Amino acid sequence: MVEIQVALPAGLTAVSADWTAGDNGATVIVAHGAGTGKDHPFLTGYVDALSATGFSTLRFNFPYVEQGRRMPGPAAHAIATWNAVAVFARESDPSATLWATGKSYGGRMASMAVAEGMRVDGLVYLGYPLHPPGRPEKPRVEHLPGITVPQLFVEGTNDPFIQPISQFEEAIATCRNARVVWIDGGGHTFEVKGRKRPAAEIGAALAPIVAEFALGGAEERGGSVGRPLSR
Repeated sequence: MVEIQVALPAGLTAVSADWTAGDNGATVIVAHGAGTGKDHPFLTGYVDALSATGFSTLRFNFPYVEQGRRMPGPAAHAIATWNAVAVFARESDPSATLWATGKSYGGRMASMAVAEGMRVDGLVYLGYPLHPPGRPEKPRVEHLPGITVPQLFVEGTNDPFIQPISQFEEAIATCRNARVVWIDGGGHTFEVKGRKRPAAEIGAALAPIVAEFALGGAEERGGSVGRPLSR
């Protein structure tokens, strides 16, 4: 466990994080979703699987979680936190490539940080929240076309945050360098109806997809859309 200092408008605050050094030349930063924290089993399973294949990993909390609140604070606070953890990750493993990944809200905040100048080698969204469920008229896409680094969207075909899928595909088409990997039948947490699995197992199953994106397959990244996968 480490503490990372974050500069917020009201002053410095500290967020807790878990850093594990790897040896494959790549670091994956992991942010949680809006209603959870860094120790959710989905994320621990995901990170453990990445660490087992040699990635350095950094899993962290946003300030509102450290303060005991359930609802996220201002986006500016999350963006400041992303910038601070990215600096920590680069200083901890300076020669490694850096990949920002996040579940839902955490991934969207990473994309906003990159759109505002945060330096990473690529972005991975584990269930991008295109809009609130049932509110497709409220898309969160304005910043996506300005992102130049590779983006990977890992999405469940039954995720209510991206319905209708045609709207989601239109949003992806505006991105400069993006691909989608579909999890057939998956919901927003990648649960598949009729197939009960522990959250840690579900998270771990996504790690190979992210590992392939981060370590290879560059020729497949730009603009392609993967076929549905059953995981």
